Amino acid sequence: MKDILLKLTGKTVKSRGTLEDVQLVTEGTLRLQGGAILLSYEESEISGFEGCTTNLTIEKDRVSVRRSGDAVPLDSVMTFTKGRRQQTLYETPFGPLPMELRTYDITGPTLQEDGSHVVSIDYDISIKGIADARKILDIEYRDRN
Repeated sequence: MKDILLKLTGKTVKSRGTLEDVQLVTEGTLRLQGGAILLSYEESEISGFEGCTTNLTIEKDRVSVRRSGDAVPLDSVMTFTKGRRQQTLYETPFGPLPMELRTYDITGPTLQEDGSHVVSIDYDISIKGIADARKILDIEYRDRN
């Protein structure tokens, strides 16, 4: 297991082609398991999920995000599979919401000049009755040393 620095950047693609960024920078861990990259970090008060652990499993053409802990009543899982739609329930403090993910592309992990690795996910998200949006999530990680 390696200690890492992790930066998650969420972008919303607007109708005029502009992007809106939300970014989280934190410390976490990385381990390899059977060809998959497993990243893990503790959520903070800033994210609204203090007391939770988020685990990201990165495989070829698939990324899973699992959040578990005190701030969510049930484990919350989002699975992105290149070229596929995924129906799931997203757990919130107010109860579960039906959600659909349509993943267009997953690239990476790509080695950057600064030694970090980046995985990028391009997807649509539809949360029934609340929001529909095109999103890009960049997951960047590097050794903490």
